[in-house]
Amino acid sequence: MKTTVNIKELRNRKGFSQDELAEKSGLSLRTIQRIENGETEPLGDSLKKIASVLDTTPEELIDWDMEENLNFIKRMNLSALFFLLFPLLGIIVPYMIWHSKKGRIAKLDEAGAALINFQITWNILLFFGLIFTFTSLVFGAPDPSLAILITAGALFCLGAYAYNLLMIIINTSLIQKGKTLKYMPSIKFL
Repeated sequence: MKTTVNIKELRNRKGFSQDELAEKSGLSLRTIQRIENGETEPLGDSLKKIASVLDTTPEELIDWDMEENLNFIKRMNLSALFFLLFPLLGIIVPYMIWHSKKGRIAKLDEAGAALINFQITWNILLFFGLIFTFTSLVFGAPDPSLAILITAGALFCLGAYAYNLLMIIINTSLIQKGKTLKYMPSIKFL
């Protein structure tokens, strides 16, 4: 059982003996031994006490079976389409969906990190494109070069939206085929 391995491994990393873990957690030595031998699973209060002593959360000690769920990963990926309503929603909505099942679905963590990193990078680039367009409009010279600058900025922003949409569609297809996601450009934030 993974819970048993996690507790024993964390206890050893902290340099605690079973006696010390029992004493610090307020549980009996026999209880700690049974948990580490896989004879019983720690539940409720016992799990919280052990997690507290080991400076972790109960969730990190529990053995969550990794399930295969490509549909969930596709839905998370498609949730980035909320960027069409407001750019930051392309980060917030997928992050909330990713975070709700993080560590419980196979390949979700990699897909979530790739998607969120791309969306953050895209938002930064879009922000600079909008700043460029706005400053050109406000501070540009009243000659034909102003129209060129404004047009270039507007085309950049439209192109950025089209590119984001294309990346989401392509990567949803890659998820369906079980292949690795390819979000580019992407700065590694997560």
